[in-house]
Amino acid sequence: MDPSLPVFDRRRAGVLLHLASLEAPLGRGGRAFIDWLAEAGFSVWQFLPVGPTGADRSPYFARSDFAGSPALIDPTEPPGDEAERAAFEVATRRWLEDYALFESISTRFEGLTWWQWPAPLRAREPEALDVLRRECTADLQRVRSEQFAFFVQWRRLRRYAHARGVRLFGDLPFYVGPMSAETWAERGQFQLDRTGQPAAVAGVPPDYFSEHGQVWGNPLYDWPAMQRDGFAFWRARLGAQLERLDVLRIDHFRAFAAHWAIPAAAPDARGGSWCPTPGRELLERLRAERGALPIVAEDLGLITADVTALRKDFALPGMRVLQFGFDGSSDNPHLPANIEVDCVVYTGTHDNDTSLGWYSSLDERTRQYVERTLGVTRESMPEGIVRAALATVGQLTVIPAQDLLGLGSAARLNTPGTQSAANWRWQLPVGSLTVALAAHWAAANRLYGRA
Repeated sequence: MDPSLPVFDRRRAGVLLHLASLEAPLGRGGRAFIDWLAEAGFSVWQFLPVGPTGADRSPYFARSDFAGSPALIDPTEPPGDEAERAAFEVATRRWLEDYALFESISTRFEGLTWWQWPAPLRAREPEALDVLRRECTADLQRVRSEQFAFFVQWRRLRRYAHARGVRLFGDLPFYVGPMSAETWAERGQFQLDRTGQPAAVAGVPPDYFSEHGQVWGNPLYDWPAMQRDGFAFWRARLGAQLERLDVLRIDHFRAFAAHWAIPAAAPDARGGSWCPTPGRELLERLRAERGALPIVAEDLGLITADVTALRKDFALPGMRVLQFGFDGSSDNPHLPANIEVDCVVYTGTHDNDTSLGWYSSLDERTRQYVERTLGVTRESMPEGIVRAALATVGQLTVIPAQDLLGLGSAARLNTPGTQSAANWRWQLPVGSLTVALAAHWAAANRLYGRA
């Protein structure tokens, strides 16, 4: 962990809140939340990926990693000026036209995946795309205008955050979505068949969250092709995120060492196998270009020695989650006593139940173990686990907003491996971030040296 990086220069505390859980997050809603963070002694806002989502609203299955979700735009904000327009055109030169075409074709053929489109459009034949540009002028302009508004409002929000002493901590899935502008426009970077469908898909073997593992459905990368072009796609992908953020979490970091490859026809993830990834070569290329990498490695689940070595060799902080610490093993890395400085410490993540919901669901023996270890009681939860996270030696502690509010399972954001209609829909209750609550957590952050 490099102490020169803007988030890891001292002990800090942050709050995890999905932007889509706020009203007008890139405008008035985001500024109000930043104000509350600053008053409460939190100096980091962590959020989930901000790309445009599909019908399931999952930010980890975005329609583009480069574009921003128009649902996050504040429609009351003033438009950008000519200088901002010029900066926008430079920043989006690589991807905007492909994304606008992708969304325009998707609108025309609503309900179809891109590999179900007519062959000329699926194959990006120039004549077919020229016809589309003439016929879909209004759709193309709408998409460009949305992305310009996102670009302008994001830059304003980031300046506002920095003025209040708040850093922005974003998130990037390791894989891109199958129904995305990137798989359509840069299909040579992926393991796809001749129609564009994945030949093998991503997922994980059985783990804490699922006894059969998880099949995510994302196409796997064609790593030899990426090596041949110097990882141009990944470098552009990360570069676009780091232009927006102070630090970036890479979800499923362990796939930089090896990835779980599942044949497309397999009934579940148990049919997959581990395949090597040239992640070290990619990270070395990134470090040569950028110096110290402002990246947090999501190293949860089945983590082998090679994954830990990769993270340590590039001085990347890992993650520890207190809810994972109570399996009865004294060497569990998520126990507070075993947490190290180069970690981001959480009570739970966006994939966990809220801490109150988690605690309430424990069997009596495990509940007593939690109470003895953390020095908490039923009456002091979930504040007790929040304070335990703040007290650890981890340089950064991040608390889900639901835990700061003491909310139960009804406020859970996502249940992995399910298609629940409740996933990704939780909204921050209006008026819940009060002055009194800010004062309460400001005192706690001062007590634990994080204010």
